[in-house]
Amino acid sequence: MARLNSHYAALHGSYLFSEIAGRIQSHTVANPGRKLIRLGIGDVTQPLVPAVVAALSMAVTEQGTPEGFRGYGPEQGYGFLREAIARSCYDGLGISPDDIFVSDGAKCDIGNFQEVFSRSCRVAITDPVYPVYADSNVMAGRAGRMQKNGRYAKLIYLPCTAENGFIPELPGERPDIIYLCSPNNPTGTALRREHLARWVAYAREREAVILFDAAYEGYIRSKDVPHSIYEIEGADEVAVEFRSYSKSAGFTGLRCGFAVIPASARGKGAFGRHVPLREFWLRRQTTKYNGCPYIVQRAAEAVHSPKGRAQTRAAIDVYMDNAARIRQAFMDLGLAVFGGVDAPYVWVALPTGTDSWDFFDRLLREIDVVGTPGSGFGPCGQGYFRFTGFGSPEDTREAATRIKSLKV
Repeated sequence: MARLNSHYAALHGSYLFSEIAGRIQSHTVANPGRKLIRLGIGDVTQPLVPAVVAALSMAVTEQGTPEGFRGYGPEQGYGFLREAIARSCYDGLGISPDDIFVSDGAKCDIGNFQEVFSRSCRVAITDPVYPVYADSNVMAGRAGRMQKNGRYAKLIYLPCTAENGFIPELPGERPDIIYLCSPNNPTGTALRREHLARWVAYAREREAVILFDAAYEGYIRSKDVPHSIYEIEGADEVAVEFRSYSKSAGFTGLRCGFAVIPASARGKGAFGRHVPLREFWLRRQTTKYNGCPYIVQRAAEAVHSPKGRAQTRAAIDVYMDNAARIRQAFMDLGLAVFGGVDAPYVWVALPTGTDSWDFFDRLLREIDVVGTPGSGFGPCGQGYFRFTGFGSPEDTREAATRIKSLKV
């Protein structure tokens, strides 16, 4: 019988969102007919914007003609989309279409990118953290076993708490790979220019690689929060950036994202030789991936058109209004609230001594509202709770009213 990858056995419990789904199912069965409002998992609710629908429809029609039919596309993505991304997102930052790799989503890219690194690499992640950063490295064998403190033995943790403003501090141990997310999931906070510059300087000095998750870039409102890590001088030498159309343009059902790997970003190959990272990623993609569908890439191209930008911005405004409403509801209860300014996530500090999962169960039981327990994102998330602004405006208004009825 074939032996399985033993590193999977080191994964801590069930995947966070699977556990949430199980608890919701049990609650729904026990309480039929009660309206449940979901402000937990960050799936979008606004429909695809007209510019995207028109492009998608036109591409489908093309596929039905001999002249317009497309089969396998380039694994790196069609030139028309990579050129639109470079022009729309990275103008003046030295990023070319050759640096861009289109995929079926940032989660896949972030989870897969660790494959290009040696198993011996040390990995630094924030705490709390989006689970994929840790779990993908657990599966690869870099994390070691889970300890009693809720952390993996071989990972380097960067605590993010209210005391340090949820800004990860430079570690004492030297990491090879550093995961940063800004605007952040789950805390909803964002790294300012000086914070990001400090990390870039650190990575250059230590010859580390930053894997920068910018999936929520479209939600940034503050002027001193960079939209791209490549706004920081020298970042092109040490950083790979990931973006997604899922939350910025409602593509959770279409699936499209991209990774940016500048030619100057390098890792150590055989005999210590510096090798361009994108050579390894290109080889990985051409071996394991057949490319994002043509019709989806045409839809993504439309996001970068003048109409597409205006229409997706309007949808983002809906979600940010929702986040503001949730923020205010908890502030009215007298709780400390973070996020919701440059991100669609609201990070609520629970009353002292309140367990995150206990609060999850209480919300279900008392007001039929779903959020995400902060402890599911790491030990530093204990005592916090995450809400998303991705519900419909109607449901969010009702949820805010229910929240205000809580006794805390």
